[in-house]
Amino acid sequence: MAFENLSERIQKALKNLTGKGKISEEDINTASREIRLALLEADVNFKVVKDFIKKIKQEALGKEVQESLNPGQQVIKIVNDELTKMMGESSVKLTKSKHIPTIIMMVGLQGTGKTTTVGKLAYHLQKTEHARPLLIAGDIYRPAAIDQLKQIGEQLEVPVFSKPDEKDVAKIVEEGLAEADKNKNDYVIIDTAGRLEIDEKLMDELERVKAVAKPENILLVVDAMTGQAATDVARGFDERLDVTGVILTKLDGDTRGGAALSIRAVTGKPIIYTGQGEKLTDLEDFHPDRMASRILGMGDVLTLIEKAQQDYDVKEAKKVAEKMRENTFDFNDFIDQLEQVQKLGPLDQIMKMIPGMANNPQLQNLSIDEKEIAHTKAIVYSMTEEERENPDILNPSRRRRIAAGSGRPVVEVNRMIKQFKQARDLMSKITNGNTKALANLPGMDSPMGRMAMRSMNKRFKKNKKKRLKNVKRFHS
Repeated sequence: MAFENLSERIQKALKNLTGKGKISEEDINTASREIRLALLEADVNFKVVKDFIKKIKQEALGKEVQESLNPGQQVIKIVNDELTKMMGESSVKLTKSKHIPTIIMMVGLQGTGKTTTVGKLAYHLQKTEHARPLLIAGDIYRPAAIDQLKQIGEQLEVPVFSKPDEKDVAKIVEEGLAEADKNKNDYVIIDTAGRLEIDEKLMDELERVKAVAKPENILLVVDAMTGQAATDVARGFDERLDVTGVILTKLDGDTRGGAALSIRAVTGKPIIYTGQGEKLTDLEDFHPDRMASRILGMGDVLTLIEKAQQDYDVKEAKKVAEKMRENTFDFNDFIDQLEQVQKLGPLDQIMKMIPGMANNPQLQNLSIDEKEIAHTKAIVYSMTEEERENPDILNPSRRRRIAAGSGRPVVEVNRMIKQFKQARDLMSKITNGNTKALANLPGMDSPMGRMAMRSMNKRFKKNKKKRLKNVKRFHS
């Protein structure tokens, strides 16, 4: 899990500060020392760490405490702000051409997952912009690279331009662009060859491709697991090609996070996307503020909502929210939502986006077991339609019949029904604005959980004011 070790260490360093009415310089120095060690162990660039700690000390010792925060929370806010600045402050989007197509040139070393990332980016553009991209197979050296890109194109129903017998990559790109113009494709993504290390021959070829394509975006694909070495690679490519942005791949396999925290600060180049998985759907926009929030264990609700919105039907989502508000959520809805959750990705990653849940001991190694899901569905499908729609009528005799029909023990049936009712009641309270219902959840009694609760309460109050304004406007 990305940043897992770093997140745990930083939270531990800040934990001792929360709740204190007054924080001494020695307290700040102790916390800073722990954070510095955590960052260095995460393979963050030494100079970046040095500047980061210096800024935290200056801010923490020189700033007056805000009325809404205690001194410990103020330090957490400072660390959060500085982490965000280190990674770039705000998210950066692709540069779009005034006229189609927008050309994206993908570069990077061999083994970084460049060709797969071409497919992920194509899917992302399809999903978010309803784009009609064309992929150009410019890697003519790696065995099966062209076939791999064609297979990806078939999966996405995206055209792939290739000329396996042509040895001049610049010519392939030139003809591919002509094809894109003819077919009115709005994006062209060029897959290029990589090497085990940066060499003159590779750079010469990429410079010729750049001269022909004149891309609006040159995206460097970097393996997050290479740590500090990623910054050296980024610097080398940028010197010759003037890279416009970075895509970090394999972030889900990097528990340290050094590359993500160093690249922007060292090279000045923004991270635009992160790859966290092997599926073509596993590409996310990079948001520095949200990533800082995840590192500090404060969750990432906005990304969770966006992930859900990609797969949820808006009308269906509103209907489910209304049923939760009225506490009429039933087992038919439960099965639908279970299948939707499966689409979002691994459960441990989803839970860590919820405030207060990150790095909670009770969530370690949490995952969705496909067998358990099958058992749960078997239990629900063994209910009558009336029982699914009215869970409250499930008396002991009905439960015994359901257990027999699903082939599961009565104890398991009872446990599942109990958990369903508890979750339904909790969601009813939350959707009605009662955030106190979250207070007893694992992790919510932690400093990060309390800060997240404070933030969520503010949002609910703000939304309540908006709703009242809309009502007044309607009646006037």
